[in-house]
Amino acid sequence: MAKLGFLGLGIMGGPMAKRLVAAKHEVALWSHSKGKAEALGGNACATPRAVAEASDCVFLCVGDTAMSREVIFGKDGLLAGAKKGLVIVDCSTISPKESRQMAEELSTSGIEFLDAPCTGSKGGAEAGTLTFMVGGNREVFDRVKPWFEPMGKQFYYCGASGQGLHAKLSQNMILGNLLQAFNESIVLSTKAGVPPELMLEIIENSAAKSGLVSLKAPLVFKRDFDPRFSVKWLEKDMQLMLDSAADLNVPVPLTALSRQMYRAAIAKGFGEEDICGSIRLLEDLAGCEVTTNQ
Repeated sequence: MAKLGFLGLGIMGGPMAKRLVAAKHEVALWSHSKGKAEALGGNACATPRAVAEASDCVFLCVGDTAMSREVIFGKDGLLAGAKKGLVIVDCSTISPKESRQMAEELSTSGIEFLDAPCTGSKGGAEAGTLTFMVGGNREVFDRVKPWFEPMGKQFYYCGASGQGLHAKLSQNMILGNLLQAFNESIVLSTKAGVPPELMLEIIENSAAKSGLVSLKAPLVFKRDFDPRFSVKWLEKDMQLMLDSAADLNVPVPLTALSRQMYRAAIAKGFGEEDICGSIRLLEDLAGCEVTTNQ
C-alpha cells in the first residue's frame, strides 16, 4: 500500500482516483467541487497542501496550465505541504514550456516532477486502460510506475520534462483535425442524400477508416453529446499546439483553422458537450442534421 494523493476529480480525474482507491492504496483526495472527494471513499482533504502532507506521490488532473500552477504553487498548494522527495505527477494537458518551468522550480525544493498526460477519455479512465506519455527523470518514473498501473495499460517514456506533453499534443493534433474532417465529410454526404449509416460503412471499409470515427459517428447519429472529452478542452489543447508550434517555428495551418472551428462551436454554446457535438456548427451552417432517427 502506498501513500498517494490525487487532485482534480472531474470527468477524467474522478475515475482515475477511484482506480487508485480500489487498488487499496491510501489515497488523499482534493477537488474544487465539494462532495466529490468524499464520494470516492479516500481521505478527503480541505486543501492541496493537506494532500501533500499525507502523500509520497501526488497525481493531479486539472483543466489547464493556470489551474495546474495554482494547485502546486498557490496558497495552500502542494509545495506548501511537500516533504523533500515528494513526487508530483501532472496528468493534465498543459503547456510544455510552463511544465518544464514548474519542474525546474520544484527541483530547487527537492521535489520531483513528471509530466504524464494521458489519453483514452472517460471510458479509459473508468476501465483503467489509459495510455500515459511521460516526461521527466526516467529513474523517478521507473520508481513510481507501479502506482500508475491501476489507471493505465500503456506507458511511454518520452524523454526530458515536457516531452510527454509534446507527445500528447501531437497525438491530439491528429485527433482534432481528423474530427473536423469527419464533420465536414458526413455533413456533405448527408445533405447530398447518402444515408449516414451507409456513409459510415463505406468509411469503415476504406483507407479512411479511423478509430475516432468508429467511436464518435454512432454517437452523432444518436445525438448523444454527453461529455467524454469536451469541446472546450479540445479547443484549449489545440491552442497549446499552436503555441508550441510557434515556439519551435513549425507551420501548422490546418490546426489553426480547426481550432477556429472549435472556438466557433463553443461560441454557439456547445463547449461543455462532447467533441462529437461540434458537428452541430456545420449542421447549422449547412441546414442539415446528421441522424439516423433511431
